[in-house]
Amino acid sequence: MLHALSSGFALGFSLILAIGAQNAFVLKQGLKRQHVFAVCLCCALSDAILITAGVAGFGTIVQQFPSLEIIARYCGATFLIIYALLSLKTAFTKKHSLELNQDTQYKLLPIIATCLALTWLNPHVYLDTVVLLGSISTQYPGLEFYFGLGAVISSFVFFFSLGYGAKFLIPVFSTPKAWKVFEVIVAVLMFAIALSLIKG
Repeated sequence: MLHALSSGFALGFSLILAIGAQNAFVLKQGLKRQHVFAVCLCCALSDAILITAGVAGFGTIVQQFPSLEIIARYCGATFLIIYALLSLKTAFTKKHSLELNQDTQYKLLPIIATCLALTWLNPHVYLDTVVLLGSISTQYPGLEFYFGLGAVISSFVFFFSLGYGAKFLIPVFSTPKAWKVFEVIVAVLMFAIALSLIKG
């Protein structure tokens, strides 16, 4: 049981560790202190649902209907391009200040909607959580639940560490110039991911 649990945790953590659109968004919200708990919980719960579906055998359905992956890929690329353009617009048209970025000044719904889009419109998430973790869980017959649980725990640990750990970077982003650079980096990252999705 412990072996399956630890294996699921280690693999889940290694898969989610790569910098992607979702992680960049969580980091950004952590730096801005905008509904950090809700964003981290949203990402972790989304992963939990996908991992559970994969362990339960949904990965075979995705493999049988490849058109689902294609649809998700192009929808995700479109959203990422729009998000990248908005980041560029923000970088060059808005004045950034950490002191102004308090939770009470930003509506929760648009932030959660963006978080959900970055998560559920990213086909890489399905490949990592549903297909890959789902298929590897079969190597632990009778212990699939514990393998999946380990992966789910890793998601909660990672996202909450990233979201709340971002506060240690706040001194770096205390100037408007640093925020502009960060927004441009986010935009480039989004464009790059979108391009990789289009290329397949």
